Amino acid sequence: MRHRLLVASLAVATAMSQVSSASAFFGLFGSSDADEVEVIGEPQNYTAEVTVLDAETALERKLRNSSTLWNDRDEPASGAGGLLAKARGDYRRLLAALYTEGRYGGTISIRIDGREAADIAPDTPLANPATVVVSIDPGPEFRFGEASIINEAPPPQSWRDEVDDPREEGYAPGEVARSSVILRAERLSVEAWRQQGHAKAEVVERRVEAAHDADLLNARITVEPGRKAFYGPITVQGTERMDPEFVAFMAGLPLGREYDPDDIKRAGERLARLDVFRASRFQEAETIGADGLLPIDLIVQERELRRFGIGGSYSTVDGLGFETYWLHRNLFGRAERLRFDARVAGIGKSLDSEGFDPRDFTYRVGASFEKPGVFTPDTNYFASLFGTREVLDTYTRTGIDATSGYSHIFTEELAGRFAVNAGHAEFEDDAFGTRTFTTAGLLGSLTFDSRDDVPNPTRGYFAEAMVEPFYEFQYGNAAFRSTLEGRTYYGFGAEDRFVLAGRAKFGTLVGPSIGETPPDKLFFAGGGGSVRGYAFRNIGVEGPGGTVIGGKSLIEGSVEARAQVTDTIGLVGFADAGLVGSDSVPDFGEDVRIGVGAGLRYFTGLGPIRLDVAVPLDPRPGDPSVAFYVGIGQAF
Repeated sequence: MRHRLLVASLAVATAMSQVSSASAFFGLFGSSDADEVEVIGEPQNYTAEVTVLDAETALERKLRNSSTLWNDRDEPASGAGGLLAKARGDYRRLLAALYTEGRYGGTISIRIDGREAADIAPDTPLANPATVVVSIDPGPEFRFGEASIINEAPPPQSWRDEVDDPREEGYAPGEVARSSVILRAERLSVEAWRQQGHAKAEVVERRVEAAHDADLLNARITVEPGRKAFYGPITVQGTERMDPEFVAFMAGLPLGREYDPDDIKRAGERLARLDVFRASRFQEAETIGADGLLPIDLIVQERELRRFGIGGSYSTVDGLGFETYWLHRNLFGRAERLRFDARVAGIGKSLDSEGFDPRDFTYRVGASFEKPGVFTPDTNYFASLFGTREVLDTYTRTGIDATSGYSHIFTEELAGRFAVNAGHAEFEDDAFGTRTFTTAGLLGSLTFDSRDDVPNPTRGYFAEAMVEPFYEFQYGNAAFRSTLEGRTYYGFGAEDRFVLAGRAKFGTLVGPSIGETPPDKLFFAGGGGSVRGYAFRNIGVEGPGGTVIGGKSLIEGSVEARAQVTDTIGLVGFADAGLVGSDSVPDFGEDVRIGVGAGLRYFTGLGPIRLDVAVPLDPRPGDPSVAFYVGIGQAF
């Protein structure tokens, strides 16, 4: 028996729970294996052959990949009944695959030992191994004669409510009539109404008629938008230590505001940022109330209150480092975060015949506090106090710093921070000896981030602008420091397996002389996050006695060519460059330092593990001849 793909004068209502087997149009609804029963028995070996008549390579490959008989050909089935179950399931899967390619006039034959699989009783004994031959005639490619939407949503009043036009997605007369295009047109038609506040919009009828004599498919989608909805009360379920009223507030769905699915998405992201919940989901009421309000249940599951972590890092330039932290994620019941951090780094950097000298290590210890939901659900208060001893080739800093301020998320891509900070530190360097600085000032930043994947971006942009006016009390100087950094990514090839990435950073300091400025406010370059191949912060300007000191201006740039060779392995070639100037505006009298290298990436669920090898083209004393860097995520 040969199975003919029949689509003729067929009207299908979305309320139907089943689709007539005579119509055989289940490809539009997606295939299901719910009715496929695999019989357990003696292993049934078989050989499989799939032939596709007059098909281009891409279609033939798709049909082969849709067949479990073909994909599982190297493994025996669970008895003869199991092999027959696979065959019957393949009729459906292959049919759906043909529909997704706009093929509605083809035939499928699956023969086992010369007999059509659909005609073989489940308990029929088969040869072992059995011979399976799948023959497919895809038939002609159908195109849309009619592609209409009844009750289409009106044009939105705001660009934020715009939805892709189904016509531009292939749902238009003359386009290939793929079943997937019809399904996408349905989703977009419903989403267009939902974006305009109609939370219960749905497709109530799908009418599909095929004209086999003309190879045309006429499709008509009818949408029922329903009433416009407004946010009703939010009921929070599942809280144990969290304040449920605060959780509802953090959802950011005020009573009476017009429903918008984007608000629901952002609410979920906002709750995830709290890092308090193991899971959370919104459950909308089945119906909209007489007053137009749509009640919503927010169901959450809390995480454990406390968490601690231990980590490490290593590079041939900076040595070995360890860090640890302890975190309380819900201090007073409103997701307040208290965190203690400790870090030691630079171990082995100065190893000699006498062993390690702890005075040459870098230390950092302190605490930070963050309170979300201040003023608005997207505004956080933060404060921190840290003591640091930082040992660098250019200077050693021992001091304490305090910061207090607010952060705010304006949109999904734009965020800002504003803080006051103060610090007191002693600096030791070969150029100026021992000096003490006390500073107080402001810090403001704006960040735009449209990257598709932060650890491994393939497209999008990142930009950050930072300003820092401050006053230094020991010398009585006012200063203004600012930086601007931008990154861009361009992916191409199948699944963006090739990516060109670029980074540029500029900085300037206006105010006192270099000698009267805290060295950590000056600009340096070099190291893993800057110009690879050079020692950390070893690119600066020449100070007294030929030493390296910080400058008042900075220009950095990086380019990378990334290629994902396999699903888990990637290769990278890169070049970094940096210049530090002695004036607020660089005159390019200083040398531009360039580092080049290559890297290996191992892709994991947390992001790529990075191994970079870099060579400085113009090394200074203290720079390595070759530097290695290991980390998680792309370099930028």
